[in-house]
Amino acid sequence: MEIRKLEYLINSWLRSNVRINQLNGARYYSGQHDILRKERKSIDPDGKLRAVDNLVNSKITDNQYSKMVDQKTNYLLAKKPTFNCENEKIKELFGSKFLKLLRNLGENALNNGLAWLYPYFDSKGSLKFKQFNASEILPIWKDNDKEELELAIRLYEIMEFEGNELKAKKKVEVYSNNGVDFFNWENGRLKENGHQDYVILGVDKYNWEKVPLIAFRSNSLEQPLICRVKCLQDALNEILSKFQDNMMEDAGTSILILTNYDGENLGEFRRNLATYRAVKVSNMDGGGKGGLDKLTIEVNAENYELIIRLLKKAIIENARGFDSKDDRLGGNPNEMNIQSMYSDIDLDANQMEVEFQAAFEELMWFINVAFRTDEKLEVVFNRDVLVNEAETIVNCNQSSTLLSLETVLSQHPWVSNVEEELKKIKKQKQENIEGEYAGVLNTPDDNE
Repeated sequence: MEIRKLEYLINSWLRSNVRINQLNGARYYSGQHDILRKERKSIDPDGKLRAVDNLVNSKITDNQYSKMVDQKTNYLLAKKPTFNCENEKIKELFGSKFLKLLRNLGENALNNGLAWLYPYFDSKGSLKFKQFNASEILPIWKDNDKEELELAIRLYEIMEFEGNELKAKKKVEVYSNNGVDFFNWENGRLKENGHQDYVILGVDKYNWEKVPLIAFRSNSLEQPLICRVKCLQDALNEILSKFQDNMMEDAGTSILILTNYDGENLGEFRRNLATYRAVKVSNMDGGGKGGLDKLTIEVNAENYELIIRLLKKAIIENARGFDSKDDRLGGNPNEMNIQSMYSDIDLDANQMEVEFQAAFEELMWFINVAFRTDEKLEVVFNRDVLVNEAETIVNCNQSSTLLSLETVLSQHPWVSNVEEELKKIKKQKQENIEGEYAGVLNTPDDNE
């Protein structure tokens, strides 16, 4: 693609709502909420709104959004998925390091709508995987279904020395079927900086037949979770901050009324009321003595508590999470109550699982090319669900004669790794058999 077209696409993407929403998701997850820019304002004598610096200005963040992201990520990806593949070398790729990478992919997919995985070969020729932030990637798709990439443009920032100073420099990488083209990004323009093939083994160089970037989506619309709850999260922060302001202001629950002093115009009245919690009034007939009265304003904490409770509930419902303090968990909850509590989070988890399964299918194409095989991979996600252990164990025992041992173990609450548990059972049975034979062989002869 021509450089001028690339420049136009990048400049348009940098201002797009898609990227803004992705940046908002990552920003809110890290606690950088809009409430941190809050100002206390009042009307000046000219009737204009301006910031007042000498007022209490609380900025409280109750990061329920971050809680929802962690909850949904851990629900689907905290437990290691089961990877079923006949090739042991391929199964070794999906170890503990990949589990950590997979969890990060899920977290970023929720914050950004999707996450990107980049397969590459290290200096030793081993296949590795790396994650790219979605806010750095501009995908150019061949089709409307977004199944095959034509190009992927990555814009990122690094620190480089310029003389004796360390300065931020913006770099652009364009991924295509022909390798990676490198550019410098300055003032909205691209400056070429070289080309590289994907695989370099000695003097031999190779490229993938596809653009080596795999999209792990949280939903089919690629919509960040923050889009559902940002207004509710902002409202919660605003209510908590205003309540803190009211509690910390000097004489914040009172307005002082100075009688028989010069009156004030509307602008002064609003400014003094906001700044000093005091107003000056004068008798219309000019008579009477001066005085000081007090108007008490009661701050009803119960109203704040009700609104805060409603907002937190709305965040959970709109994010499709679950309330761990739900009344249904009281006493001895049965499986029906637990399933009802998890019904909302299952909606998103089902959709995310479908998208991740498709991404793993795409990933296997690159793995098969790298290993020169034609293997199939089955990924079973093991959700982190609260269960009534006693009831579940009884159901497992009752199903042992109808289902395979592997299926029963996969549902048992005490089994974290089905394959390891099967190996332990096999080893235990072998030891029992050897023990029985040893007992028979060591039995003394009755004739002796």
